Amino acid sequence: MTATFFSHAPLVVAALHLPDPVVEPRSQAWLEDYVLANARVFADAGVPAIKLQDQTRASGTATVETVARMASLARLLRAEFPALRLGIILQAHDAEAPLAVAAAGGACFVRLKVYVASVVGAEGPKHALAVAARAYRATRAPGVAILADVFDRTTLPLAPTEPERAALWAESLGADGLVLTGADFADSLARIRAARAAGVRVPILLGGGVTEQNVTEALGVAQGVIVSSSLMRRGAASDELLRWDADRTRRLMDHARAAAEG
Repeated sequence: MTATFFSHAPLVVAALHLPDPVVEPRSQAWLEDYVLANARVFADAGVPAIKLQDQTRASGTATVETVARMASLARLLRAEFPALRLGIILQAHDAEAPLAVAAAGGACFVRLKVYVASVVGAEGPKHALAVAARAYRATRAPGVAILADVFDRTTLPLAPTEPERAALWAESLGADGLVLTGADFADSLARIRAARAAGVRVPILLGGGVTEQNVTEALGVAQGVIVSSSLMRRGAASDELLRWDADRTRRLMDHARAAAEG
């Protein structure tokens, strides 16, 4: 399953963000309609992969409610869109819950934001999940790929560490692919090039700032891209089910396919 996920070209992953349940509480039925409506936009445009993104803030590991909700929504997406590659990310700092959701929901990858080293952000310090995640996957979620962020731009490393060194650490601790995101688009490309020059061999995805205008350049450096904000509908109300724009998504995929074919 891991090899299949990375083999698609162009590898475009659309991030389908769920509403924050504290700010925008929704029923499970509403969430089901929401994920199906927006996944349809991505599927119809030819996006090969979706990352279902929980935004439930937690001071510790994921709650049982989060795990249950995400697993249920993941199963629904797999049933309705079996051709889509499905990924899971949780807001909570948790090595095991995303993998448990992926295994139960039929997802083929997870994204872990703090896989190596230690960082600090608005919610406080967080420490590497790699050892626990790798051990859990070995027995409970074999075949689920791990995408590891290398110093996500929402946090700062607690000790001075070059991103390319952290990328090598993540690779050595079992990450199947890496997500690199700099302060801006140019910095993201520079980090990817530096990681390759340092000897990183696993696939690298560019994690943010991708648009229809720059996706060709991005795919010339990275094996894949993660995209969301640039595809969203402008002016959509918070209670609207449909948040992503079909035309924007189609245009980005047209550029991405042209880049892959060229």
